[in-house]
Amino acid sequence: MSSDRPHLTVTDDGSRRFPRIRELERIAGGHPLLPILEVLPAAVYTTDAAGRITFYNQAAVDLWGCRPELGKSEWCGSWRLFWPDGRPMPHDECPMAVALKEDRAIHDGEAIAERPDGTRVPFLASPTPLHDASGAVIGAVNMLVDMTQRKKAEEHQKVLLAELQHRVRNTLAVIRSIAHQTAETSETIEDYAMHFDGRLGALARVQAAVTRDPTAGIALASLVAEELLSFAAQEGEQFSLSGPDLRLQPKAAETLGLAIHELATNAVKYGALASPNGDVTVTWRLEDQDGDRRLRIEWTEAGVPELSLSPRRSGFGTELLTQTLPYQLRGTTMLTFKPGGLQCTIELPAKRVLQ
Repeated sequence: MSSDRPHLTVTDDGSRRFPRIRELERIAGGHPLLPILEVLPAAVYTTDAAGRITFYNQAAVDLWGCRPELGKSEWCGSWRLFWPDGRPMPHDECPMAVALKEDRAIHDGEAIAERPDGTRVPFLASPTPLHDASGAVIGAVNMLVDMTQRKKAEEHQKVLLAELQHRVRNTLAVIRSIAHQTAETSETIEDYAMHFDGRLGALARVQAAVTRDPTAGIALASLVAEELLSFAAQEGEQFSLSGPDLRLQPKAAETLGLAIHELATNAVKYGALASPNGDVTVTWRLEDQDGDRRLRIEWTEAGVPELSLSPRRSGFGTELLTQTLPYQLRGTTMLTFKPGGLQCTIELPAKRVLQ
């Protein structure tokens, strides 16, 4: 029964018009070559010494998107060819043509194949001339490697690198701002070093969370808990958290993390966490205000002696909460010093801060 599958064409007159299967099998160590080539997952094809295609496997058909005519199609079965920079590549300048014309193997020659449907496939070609016992060229065999996934990975890597560079620049800008503002509000070198170290720690915790999974966002509950735990506060005894499972965008988490750090620092020095009977409650929820979803965060301290009710001066933390945070996140902050301790209410547009 005849088959319409591509096959090696063999002549009986002893001419070298096509590579003879005996020669190909001799190169393959005496093993039947055709079944091996047929099942290879890589695109493989052969030509005669003049460049006419004599065989190709199914993987080559899949890459080219067509079935070239055996014995007539020359050099490569691609519908059209292009150089890596997008310029048209004549078929007689493709890697297979060079290998045959110059009688030398080509390793990883790069080109782009265009299928009849217009899709393009970047590939690497490695054509190798075939010789008979006398050393004369009888044709060549070529293997094509589809580079589509590798190219996509390279483009993705470029995007990630650009994002990393942007994030590093932003982080350095934040650190410079923290250093400058901390210096302006510190009375001594020791005071500066202590506050600067704490603020860098808060920033580092956010960056670590972002690095673990850049696309997942940062859990609000974890952000608040980690800041309070960094001060050795005991959850359930000195603080409690309550709210839905929400995840913040990295930039919003960075600013909000610093804000929580400042609230916790104040609570440890002057507020609820400085008192044996004090405690902090942090709650958050989503609200609809005139069709606009808002994230409302409430920090409430209790058990603070009246002696520690009001701050002695406006420092970095107050400026961050009342000026920087509202400006960067388009929100509002309200600080209230009432009997029992500080209450801070932060409202933020959900679409701007939530992942």
